[in-house]
Amino acid sequence: MSVPVSPEEFTTVSPGVRLCYQTFGSPEGDPLVLVMGLGGPMTWWDPQLCTMLAEAGFHVVRFDNRDTGRSSRVRGRVTRTQLVRSFLGRGGKAPYTLSDMAADAFGLMDHLGWESAHVAGVSMGGMIAQTMAVDQPRRVRSLTSIMSTLGKRTVGWQHPTLLPALIGPRVAGREGYVTSSAKMWKLIGSPAYPADEEQVRARAEETYDRGVSASGVMRQMVAILNQPDRSRALASLRIPAAVVHGSADKMVHVSGGRATARAIPGAELLVVEGMGHDMPADLFETLSEIIRRTADRAERTARTDQSA
Repeated sequence: MSVPVSPEEFTTVSPGVRLCYQTFGSPEGDPLVLVMGLGGPMTWWDPQLCTMLAEAGFHVVRFDNRDTGRSSRVRGRVTRTQLVRSFLGRGGKAPYTLSDMAADAFGLMDHLGWESAHVAGVSMGGMIAQTMAVDQPRRVRSLTSIMSTLGKRTVGWQHPTLLPALIGPRVAGREGYVTSSAKMWKLIGSPAYPADEEQVRARAEETYDRGVSASGVMRQMVAILNQPDRSRALASLRIPAAVVHGSADKMVHVSGGRATARAIPGAELLVVEGMGHDMPADLFETLSEIIRRTADRAERTARTDQSA
């Protein structure tokens, strides 16, 4: 049986912020919001994984974050000096925060008519997903945080070899973007699940064609670097949660995932050996299963509460 897939659509979630989104699966399924990471359009949630999640009983929505893909670009200039100062914890006021990005996702849920939903996020998307659960816990049924961290500076750090690539100047043009993107994925990808170079380049080409914004990535980076430590806030959550992290993650050290799991009461931690900072196709089944398992915990709790 084929999975229903909507065309890409748009909705305005706040003044000046219009999101591009797409759904997979039946509207009768359990609502699931997928949140992508830094500079990543919704297409980085692979259609095969989205289809697997729909087949597992979810009504899936993926979307371009603000400053990404076909969604709105937001005003606010970030200089490289401010970016470096943010790395040092002295970045000043950011153009927007992770709470603003969490509010975007809630605005999309409002548009879809979802009072609450299961939420899964990758990297920055995991930070946004955590922030959603902290800011409006009644609207998040379950939380799956993938290769992410909780805002505490002593965990989840980047490998020092990545810093030049993160803050260095960007090469202009499509080929420059594709080449630099391929180099970055080679640095941060999963050593146990090496990516096909042609597929990496094809994804970078698609990403560029959807729309990339160097200034938007800078704004997102400053939002990440200025995020609060959510340790105490996460400790107050009473929702099922799972944390997935790769043992070989150079972008967000595995300590970030371990700390997140420790902070959330009852969270399941899955450390995948040889996984880096990407989602290889070989792990789609693992990811689908843990998102479904975490959601099932929430659904059982909801049924128990209704029958009590």
